[in-house]
Amino acid sequence: MIKDIKVFRFKTNINCGGCVATVKPYLEQTQGMFDWNVDTASKDKLLTVKCAGISKQWVIETIEKAGFKIELLHT
Repeated sequence: MIKDIKVFRFKTNINCGGCVATVKPYLEQTQGMFDWNVDTASKDKLLTVKCAGISKQWVIETIEKAGFKIELLHT
C-alpha cells in the first residue's frame, strides 16, 4: 500500500473531451500520479488529482504548460 497519497482539487478551463485529451499526456507521464479526473459538467470544470510526491505547484505549472488556466481550490 502506498502512503502519503494526497488529493488536490483545482478550478480549470478544461471544458471538453478534446481539452482532456490535450492534458492527458502531461499528467499521465508523471511518476507519482495515481488518478486524475476533470468534471467537465461542473461550472468550475473541477480537476481532481490523486498523487504522491507531487506538489500543488507542479500540477498548476503542468496544466499551464498544456495551455489551460488553473486555480487551486482551498477545501
